Amino acid sequence: MDLTAYYQKIRSTAASIKDEYPVVVSAVTPDGGKAGVLTEVTRAVAAKMIVDGEANLAASAAAAAFRAAQVAAKAAADQAAAASRVQVSILTPAELNKLKTADSLKDRT
Repeated sequence: MDLTAYYQKIRSTAASIKDEYPVVVSAVTPDGGKAGVLTEVTRAVAAKMIVDGEANLAASAAAAAFRAAQVAAKAAADQAAAASRVQVSILTPAELNKLKTADSLKDRT
């Protein structure tokens, strides 16, 4: 294997990739790689995976859908993290009585 040609091919492939973080689709590999898995990687990693035959660039529609799914997953994780936080307020007996009387006045109306 000519390493100079190999690394030149990686550099030229990386130069042809427009996105800074492209989405790649994995291919079946002899060591058990699963086909069809979308992943966002750096340009250099994408180029190496493409040259090695481990992945291909995802179509723009598939990449957009993948990124939208990632944004939705991040929002869901942020919401779950916010919901797991418990807020505790310590009330004095006077403040508790104020809240009770305000609540009972609201019930009467």
